[in-house]
Amino acid sequence: MIIGGSERFNHREYWDEIVELAGGPGSRIAVFPTASGDPVKKGGWVISALNKAGADAFLVPVAWRKLPITPVEAVSDPDLVAQVREATGIFLIGGEQDKIVKALFTADGKHSPMLDAMWEVYHKGGVIAGTSAGAAVMSRVMYRNAESVLDTMLHGVRWDKEIGRGLGFIDDEWFVDQHLFVRGRFARTLVAMQDQGFKYGIGVDENSAIIVTNGKDVRVIGHKGALVLDLSRAERDPSVELFNVKNARMTYLDRGDRFDLKTLEVKPAKEKLEDEKLDPASPDFRPARRRPLFSNDILGNTTVIDMMGTLMESISPIAIGLAFDGHAARKQPVDGFEFKFTRDNESVAWYTEQYGGDDYTVVNIRVDIRPIRIDGPIYDREE
Repeated sequence: MIIGGSERFNHREYWDEIVELAGGPGSRIAVFPTASGDPVKKGGWVISALNKAGADAFLVPVAWRKLPITPVEAVSDPDLVAQVREATGIFLIGGEQDKIVKALFTADGKHSPMLDAMWEVYHKGGVIAGTSAGAAVMSRVMYRNAESVLDTMLHGVRWDKEIGRGLGFIDDEWFVDQHLFVRGRFARTLVAMQDQGFKYGIGVDENSAIIVTNGKDVRVIGHKGALVLDLSRAERDPSVELFNVKNARMTYLDRGDRFDLKTLEVKPAKEKLEDEKLDPASPDFRPARRRPLFSNDILGNTTVIDMMGTLMESISPIAIGLAFDGHAARKQPVDGFEFKFTRDNESVAWYTEQYGGDDYTVVNIRVDIRPIRIDGPIYDREE
């Protein structure tokens, strides 16, 4: 289970699912507070949430602060390793993901006994769950400590700086990111994917999660959802210095949707299948929106998925979004990026209001990103 961060402790769906996946009531779940700066308090919150769902959760004292044992000692301690090996669930809490990797690998880059025990739990059918930092480590490459999304697009990524080695619990072809829509991180996900040669990526939003079973079957739960990013047909113009991409593909998976990591097949939730299908290629398509679609802050909170959903109901097949430093542009010209979203003959969507709001599943929107120059100052303001 990959949780995008900021999960609510009173949102029982996450905790009930983890306990169920770990074997039901009484299941032993090992909680790793390794990424946190306050491991006992934060770990205690997670243990309480899991135990309310029926688990018998326990803290594994692998952390860099406020514990009497060092991480190097803890990951090699036979008693602690045995406790983890006998568990049927693992939970990695949020914080700094680099602390997780640093603790679980040896100085020469090999698996520690503790990491081997975690993999044993996984191979025996146990659940590996993580939130925020604990989600980032799920892929074989992860973001370590990046700048802002815009700065990452402008400056790129470097190995062992912005990106580095993850734990690799998800399929090697896939890159994972988190806090996706709230922090506009879908754009930085594309930067890392392109740099490291990933064809596919999946980013999960806050208070949302994906459950991956059998290495391929994805189910979305929680408040929002996840974005699938596909670079399998994408191209880059090498003559352009800054980040750019043509024919990237984006698919938004909403709560209740299912997805296959191998075939890329999308199965919308029953509520959407029973409601409205948005297919611009259909002779029955009637666009509900006739104004041009434009955003001057495509990296804003949920802006990208709002844009994708609206595009599927628009008379125009194209939407434009910009990303630039608006504060700096008040006084001077700045570099930025144009995002061109195109609805083509591969694009389709489903829509429902049964959850109490506007909920879309949007499949296969084309995205082209190119660097631009904003001719600041964009406005004058008297002090």
